[in-house]
Amino acid sequence: MNQTQFLLALHLTAGIGKARESRIIDYINEFGQNSENYPWSLAELSQILGLAADSASYQQIQATYQQSLNLAENFLVPFITYFDLDYPRRLREIYQPPLILFYQGNLQSLSLPALAVVGTRQASPYGLQVVRALLPEVIDTGCAIVSGLAKGIDIMAHQVTFASGGIPIGVIGTGLDRVYPRQHRILQEQVSQQGLVLSEYPPGTGPLKGHFPDRNRIIAGLASATLVVEAHLHSGSLITANLALQENRQVLAVPGSILSPSSAGANALIQAGALPVLSASDIIGSVRQLG
Repeated sequence: MNQTQFLLALHLTAGIGKARESRIIDYINEFGQNSENYPWSLAELSQILGLAADSASYQQIQATYQQSLNLAENFLVPFITYFDLDYPRRLREIYQPPLILFYQGNLQSLSLPALAVVGTRQASPYGLQVVRALLPEVIDTGCAIVSGLAKGIDIMAHQVTFASGGIPIGVIGTGLDRVYPRQHRILQEQVSQQGLVLSEYPPGTGPLKGHFPDRNRIIAGLASATLVVEAHLHSGSLITANLALQENRQVLAVPGSILSPSSAGANALIQAGALPVLSASDIIGSVRQLG
């Protein structure tokens, strides 16, 4: 078994998760990538992860580890690992980067400067108009647009990217064979054909609630800057913005009416120090500055 297959097997094993995958990444970075060492025995894996044989986590991993090793040797869905050359540099820098990314589309999309665009699912005519007005000029500079294939601001960002001949990158919180919401199936196919769709979840994984905050860290991690267009307080868009700030990425926000709940989150970000966006040039400058 080669390293790529082995890392996939670890990712498919129940009970490992993001935190333990980060420990595995650190271990391989420290002690090297000798292909003759794979796969690790369950005892070796447990020692590296610091698991006692009588722990619940050990029992959970033991139950699926061998099955995952078998699956990984004949896995057909395209994916990249943290250690592959195609893995995006910006994403490697974040806290708990995904060990595995499943993908549909062109991986060369990840080499472009990128702007994450996030916002409310209940976008107002103002918010949608802002996306249509700002993004074409940004896209013309060769910047990819990263978003989450959700309703509202996300879908408008992708549609404007299509219309402008740009490169869309969609990050989803399900397996690539599952579409959420279901009515975005054609949209997801279009993103994969013109750009790239990514997920850290294996095929067959449904839209569990906890997946979407995890997806948001990837959206923020892929981009040099994150643009928030309309967001309620305590929304997922603010989670993405905060994750971007934690990774020392630029956060930009479109100011809105103080009377509109859907602008309260963006306005709060500006009040806290986010760059207010009044024109496309504000965005272009931030993306160019951070690369």
